[in-house]
Amino acid sequence: MDSTHDYALILAGGSGTRFWPLSRNSTPKQLLHLIGDQTLLQQAVTRLQGLVPTDHIFVLTSALQIDEVRKQIPGIPSTQIIAEPCRRDTAPAIALGASLIAARDPEANMMVLPSDQLIQDIASFQSLMRDALAIASRETALITMGIKPTWPCPSYGYIEMGDIVPGTTHTCRLVQQFREKPDSATAATYLAHGGFCWNAGIFVWSLNALRQELAVHCPQLAQFLATLASSDCPYVAIQEQFPQLTPISIDFALMEKAERVLVFEATFDWDDVGSWISASAYFTQSGGNAVNTPIVAQNSYNNIVFTTTRGKTVALLGVDDLIIVDTQDALLVATKNQADAIKSIVKQLPENLL
Repeated sequence: MDSTHDYALILAGGSGTRFWPLSRNSTPKQLLHLIGDQTLLQQAVTRLQGLVPTDHIFVLTSALQIDEVRKQIPGIPSTQIIAEPCRRDTAPAIALGASLIAARDPEANMMVLPSDQLIQDIASFQSLMRDALAIASRETALITMGIKPTWPCPSYGYIEMGDIVPGTTHTCRLVQQFREKPDSATAATYLAHGGFCWNAGIFVWSLNALRQELAVHCPQLAQFLATLASSDCPYVAIQEQFPQLTPISIDFALMEKAERVLVFEATFDWDDVGSWISASAYFTQSGGNAVNTPIVAQNSYNNIVFTTTRGKTVALLGVDDLIIVDTQDALLVATKNQADAIKSIVKQLPENLL
């Protein structure tokens, strides 16, 4: 398949709350060395090697994070790593990225990829994305990726899938409906039904399809995209116009309203690594504890221990189900059942620890 017109937009903003004290506002999850030798952002860029050229990759981040982002991915031209002037959620961010791609290639097809997800089966990922890009190049449709649910998670959005779309290598279906984050009981009914998948927040479409849908459902964003794509000074226009955009997610703004939306059932592994608990599945297992450092444990089980001090030994005595995270300037000790509340305690911290 000719990939001349294929581009990727990586969304690399966000705040550092769930992984505090390791994560901070300037170094959120995707910029941390949590799993493997590369950060999640570096892994996201690596997954694109051989799929699109390096000069077809654009990265959106924040002013607080842009220096670290550029440091971590020096192979991406600095002009293609852009800081949003302020937070405006995913729809304005995607319109901003699309406008920069449109200025380069008005006939482009583009992937939108979160930077904070773990996908290790690169071959399967690329195979599926090539299939999606092929569909995007010949159909006026918005395409998303769905993940087969493994448990009734109330923290994810769901997609209700319809009929199979012919002419694809991988299974592709019409989207019947997007379902917002359900309660646990409702999520259980989705799993029992079998026709639902998790919404991975990975999208593929042609710029032509995106423009058409924005013109109908988001005229403000359609105008913003058109103005920036034709501007002689797009980075000046970004600073002036982006803060005026209404904050809204791409799901609410477009995906739930678009005329034709397709979903591919992902064949690759996927983990959004949303908390210390989910990240710990990739740590070293030692005596029933998940660790990244040497430990001595007595009558202590099911703990998570993470330290930034190389070679530091942590002793555990008679403690179970704890999250212990040690950094140079802060220490977190929490019970596992409070993992999702870490972001709330961050609000009480002094400015120098954010």
